[in-house]
Amino acid sequence: MLGYELDEANAWSMPVTELEEKLAVAKAEGIETRALVVINPGNPTGNSLPYANMVEVIEFCAKHGLVLMADEVYQENIWESTLPFYSFKRVLKEMPSAPPLQLVSFHSTSKGFLGECGLRGGYFEVVGFDAEVQSQLLKLVSIGLCSNTLGQIATGLMVQPPAAGDASHATFASERAAILESMERRAKMLVDGLNALEGVSCNQPQGAMYAFPQITLPPKAITAAEAAGKVPDTFYALALLEATGIVVVPGSGFGQKAGTWHFRTTFLPPENEMEAVVERMAKFHAEFMRTYA
Repeated sequence: MLGYELDEANAWSMPVTELEEKLAVAKAEGIETRALVVINPGNPTGNSLPYANMVEVIEFCAKHGLVLMADEVYQENIWESTLPFYSFKRVLKEMPSAPPLQLVSFHSTSKGFLGECGLRGGYFEVVGFDAEVQSQLLKLVSIGLCSNTLGQIATGLMVQPPAAGDASHATFASERAAILESMERRAKMLVDGLNALEGVSCNQPQGAMYAFPQITLPPKAITAAEAAGKVPDTFYALALLEATGIVVVPGSGFGQKAGTWHFRTTFLPPENEMEAVVERMAKFHAEFMRTYA
């Protein structure tokens, strides 16, 4: 599996020049690349790709004969005040001269504002595939003998929510708006708190449920991490966990630009607890930086 890096300085956009370079290196090493996986809105970054950037990605995949696998499970978690969400299927269909592309789109009840992780429902849609390939995919899916009934029900409700005029529409719309508005407030509260910390910078999430701050660790902290046999951002994350009980995922677990350190965190704690969470992180961070100054 080949990794690629997003452009942190440009709101975590996907530079196609980076993709071209990675693909060229793979070809030179005899690696046959079959597909490109894109998570949009992003995990761990919380970004939402700009429309023009998505056009470039589609053209790149079509040019090189790559299947575009679009993980769009966070598509409902988009704030009204930020970059809107566009599906890759929509962008493809709106292109004046749509190139031939094999596209797989994924969606899930486990993510987004529904957050029904216990029900495990979802789907994938294929576009541009040969009819025989689609037939074989259907056959493969059909051999599952024990259907997840609750997951199927949840997926049906996700793709066909109450419509205007339905008895439950007003309640649904109100509850959905309340969840998303609260998540946007929590995202801002968390990221503002992170950006106030020494040596930390973080892009404001445009959706999903994650923030991916970059942290500049003191040389002594890096030395201590190496002595402990830990990657520096893992060393920081474990220290945070032990001191506060707050769990974050080191950026090294996802891949990151060489010489930089990150961690992924979420803004899922209840809104009335978010301020206290930020305060605990700030207190820990200040003590950590003093210890290794």
